[in-house]
Amino acid sequence: MTDAVTRLLGLGLRARRVVLGVAGVRARLQRGRLACVVLAADASPRTRDKVERLALARGVPVVRGPAAERLGAGLGRAAVQAVGVADAGLARGLVASSGG
Repeated sequence: MTDAVTRLLGLGLRARRVVLGVAGVRARLQRGRLACVVLAADASPRTRDKVERLALARGVPVVRGPAAERLGAGLGRAAVQAVGVADAGLARGLVASSGG
């Protein structure tokens, strides 16, 4: 499942329909511009508190991804704890691939 999540996020990144990092994800959530959020499996409690609570309050689904190092590596970046997805179709695919 985590490989599918990383693959889908890679497509979204190339299409410029995802935002990487906690600050960017929170900003887009506050503006109502995300269709789902992917949190690294090992995201810190502070990240979970800041991102997950806001996402759930906004009705945005949260998907558990691979560990931050693996998530970042799959996207050609350093460790990434949070990824926001703006594309509704991509978000549906991520939620479906996570079993949710």
